[in-house]
Amino acid sequence: MDKKYIDELLYKISTGDNKAFEELYIKTRKGVFSLLYTYLENYHDAEDAMQTVYLRIKRGIHSYSVGTNGSAWILQIAKNYALTELKRHRQTVDLESVPEQSYDFEFNSVSDIMKRVLSPDEQRIVVLHVLWDYKHKEIGKVMGMPTGTVTSKYKRALEKLRNAIKEVE
Repeated sequence: MDKKYIDELLYKISTGDNKAFEELYIKTRKGVFSLLYTYLENYHDAEDAMQTVYLRIKRGIHSYSVGTNGSAWILQIAKNYALTELKRHRQTVDLESVPEQSYDFEFNSVSDIMKRVLSPDEQRIVVLHVLWDYKHKEIGKVMGMPTGTVTSKYKRALEKLRNAIKEVE
């Protein structure tokens, strides 16, 4: 993900350029969706959340400082919204009414494999590194963990994914 290009798009959006907003959506939607999915763990919830995140980006564009990391700003909005949704959902779900889940499953997609074999932190690290092209140091800043921890979790995640894919094949 070209961070300078994202910054340029955000600047254009701040001047009222709707084409730039469309372009931003096209360029960042997969990464935003993937990050939201690692938090919400539900396709439809992540889709709904993604729409809200882009509305928040458009409405809050005046708070973005041109020249800062636009990708990080977008991801922070997505992360904050996902955490708010999780908190809200936790308050409304009666845990006694949630049926026990069966873990006898088949993998239908890469996201299924990631969800089943990786911890939430490992999922986020993989998404940020692979889809957003963040370096481990940058991921550490976003996630609030040391670079070494990010690196080891990333390597562990890749090994888990390799093993899971071998089992499926």
